[in-house]
Amino acid sequence: MHVTRSTALLTDKYELTMVDAALQSGVADRRTVFELFGRRLPPSRRFGVVAGTGRIMEALARFRFDDDQIAWLDSQGFLADETLEYLANYKFKGDIHGYREGEVYFPGSPLLTVEGTFAEATLLETLLLSILNYDSAVASAASRMTIASHGRPCVDMGARRTHERAAVSAARAAYIAGFVGTSDLEAGVRYGIDTIGTSAHSFTLVEDSEKAAFAAQIAALGTGTTLLVDTYDIHQGVINAVEAARAAGGELGAVRIDSGDLVAHAFKVREQLDRLGATSTKITVTSDLDEYSIAALGAAPVNSYGVGTRLVTGSGVPTAALVYKLVAREDKHGNIVPVRKESESKSTVGGLKTAGRLHWEDGHAREEALILGEDRSRAEERLLEAGARLLQVPLVKEGEILEPLWRPDFTTEAQAHHLEVRAKLPYEAWRLSDGGPGIPTRYYREDEPIGRGW
Repeated sequence: MHVTRSTALLTDKYELTMVDAALQSGVADRRTVFELFGRRLPPSRRFGVVAGTGRIMEALARFRFDDDQIAWLDSQGFLADETLEYLANYKFKGDIHGYREGEVYFPGSPLLTVEGTFAEATLLETLLLSILNYDSAVASAASRMTIASHGRPCVDMGARRTHERAAVSAARAAYIAGFVGTSDLEAGVRYGIDTIGTSAHSFTLVEDSEKAAFAAQIAALGTGTTLLVDTYDIHQGVINAVEAARAAGGELGAVRIDSGDLVAHAFKVREQLDRLGATSTKITVTSDLDEYSIAALGAAPVNSYGVGTRLVTGSGVPTAALVYKLVAREDKHGNIVPVRKESESKSTVGGLKTAGRLHWEDGHAREEALILGEDRSRAEERLLEAGARLLQVPLVKEGEILEPLWRPDFTTEAQAHHLEVRAKLPYEAWRLSDGGPGIPTRYYREDEPIGRGW
């Protein structure tokens, strides 16, 4: 089997058949504007979190059809020779603007704007959506979890609960949304995320006794490690854990509880640890946590959370429900004109959009303002004049990626950006209960005063 680093076939067949038809009809080279956005937020979400842009840039750099891929496509017999030649020479040469990773977004927010010929832009649809839909869903769930944790650290432990590659993406997305580390080593080496992990129940079971298992783990990892105390009896497990650390000359770093009534166990274990004089020993909890169970643990004496299944599946919302639509195209006179879908429940707003966020005098966000029009520079000037913060940044210029957004330090910058902009959302956006978007999205036509939407 041929193995390739190319990302060109991470796509749907219909994108290639559209290019084939466009080349034959003569519209393949028409200038176009595509936008990636969500018509609405998924249920229970009051804001979304952008994650995956760095991975998109990494994938775009490798979006070229190699000889083996062209040969395979040729063997399938559904593309004209002209199309195969086009694909063999393909390289995206257009422009891409988008929201920064870590940015929050709302219905209609143009997370990515792709400008290029119809053929080159349409080929990117599945690549862009497959990455941003998953990563943003995980980041949105992770952000809710870090809100619910009220500053207590959250750690990704979901690698065993999803596809092996999705696990790496999920760890990165969760980190952007405020998680402090991951159990996944590939995410650690690729994105510079702190890796965290000690032991599972199997290590306790393979040893002759719980005491022997704890002694072995401490010998290997030191007294500052975290011991899993619920393999047998939690009460005795705590005693064995504290004694094992003291036998090695120190105090135990933490105990982990992975089963039962976590709230009740946390109170009992905290009381027991304090009674034993292990006041510095912390408590971490795991076991199918989500934002609601984390919130329920808010009053419990818990120091940190390990989150697995619910994180990597978007806590019940496994996709951000983003779409990629043509919003403007070149007409036969060479002018860029808006186009829109009018389909029932799936309509779109035509035209290039330039995005900014307006804030109240106290600094909290009040509106997502989207200006319709061809001239991005003028639109940005109008937003700045209205006191808005510009939301889109240039990512790709004439096919060249402007910055390697997948570098490890960028992931840290994205996390800092997320925490900063999230803090400026109104209280309603932070609520875990069902409800509408945290702030409204309003569209403005060219020269329409900003502050009066339609």
